[in-house]
Amino acid sequence: MFRGNHYHSVDGKGRVAIPARFREALSGLQDERLVVTRFKRRGRRCLDVYPLSTWLRLEQRITEKKRFKRRFAAFEAYYVSGAQDVQIDAQGRLLVPPTLRHYAGLGREAVFTGLIDRFQIWNRDVWHQVESEDEQEVFDDSELLDELEL
Repeated sequence: MFRGNHYHSVDGKGRVAIPARFREALSGLQDERLVVTRFKRRGRRCLDVYPLSTWLRLEQRITEKKRFKRRFAAFEAYYVSGAQDVQIDAQGRLLVPPTLRHYAGLGREAVFTGLIDRFQIWNRDVWHQVESEDEQEVFDDSELLDELEL
């Protein structure tokens, strides 16, 4: 569903255009609502963005798990409490709430990265660091490539 890396400018109000391919995938879901929340990868901050239907399935899984494991309750307290609903405007943009822009260090340039069922929004410079580390790890791990049959 969501693939690739796409670079977009963030305007002074915190609006950023959703990549056309991502908008196409979202239109297939027939929902103009997204859920944006905080995330960290490789110790660096970014934003996870979910179509509402995917987010609701995640909430259900968290609810089922947290009854039995304390760490899921902690995850819920962080991940879900930081989540905010956003609408896609008529120009195909989303307004990233100020608290989330600040969290991810978004400036004038953002990178959208596809993750199949959701996507992430990164500060451009931070994304380049993470991408470089990911590249090294993935291609140094022959077991992973074998498991994926690549």
